[in-house]
Amino acid sequence: MTTTTEKVAGALYRSGCIKFGTFKIKSGATSPYYVDLAGLLAVPKELCVIADAAAQQIQALMATEQIDKLASIELKGALILPSIGCRLNLPCVVVRKEEKAYGVTGRIAGANINKGDRVLFFDDVISEGLSKLEGTKPLQELGAQVKHLMVVVNREQGGKETLEKAGYQVHALAKISEITSYLHSKNYISKEQAEAVLNYIKNRA
Repeated sequence: MTTTTEKVAGALYRSGCIKFGTFKIKSGATSPYYVDLAGLLAVPKELCVIADAAAQQIQALMATEQIDKLASIELKGALILPSIGCRLNLPCVVVRKEEKAYGVTGRIAGANINKGDRVLFFDDVISEGLSKLEGTKPLQELGAQVKHLMVVVNREQGGKETLEKAGYQVHALAKISEITSYLHSKNYISKEQAEAVLNYIKNRA
């Protein structure tokens, strides 16, 4: 039976969403790999794999907890969110990074947020967790309860632990160490590429 990690790793690799080499990341540091989920838009079949995996995990959560809406912050998580919402029949909300000054103003697009709404926040990756705090803040200011955060890839740089200390429950479809090990086991990446990623994670633990 194929695990969630194997499904996610395969989809990211086949769609070109995960790349290995030397990349400058948002913090200014360099990384031996880069994850860009925008590539899923070019390969609908692999987008469906990721959306299915996320929907299945959220469905499992909904067996014991109420979730009224799904939310994400622009851009990467928001590209995938509607596909997940369709599978679960849940309204979707996109949090803009900046407040819109014309038309329908504010930072919220899509479904309205009502006081007491139980919202699951979804995003592409988690590194240090700071963008998740920024993304959930406008939802909470409108009265939403944001207990669960879900990402496709945990970069294992302390973000999950930081957010859990802040009271969130963090769910990741896969860890980057697991993805790397699987891709190496299938000979999709070299031993050197795998070791570079695993050492990078270890040095930032």
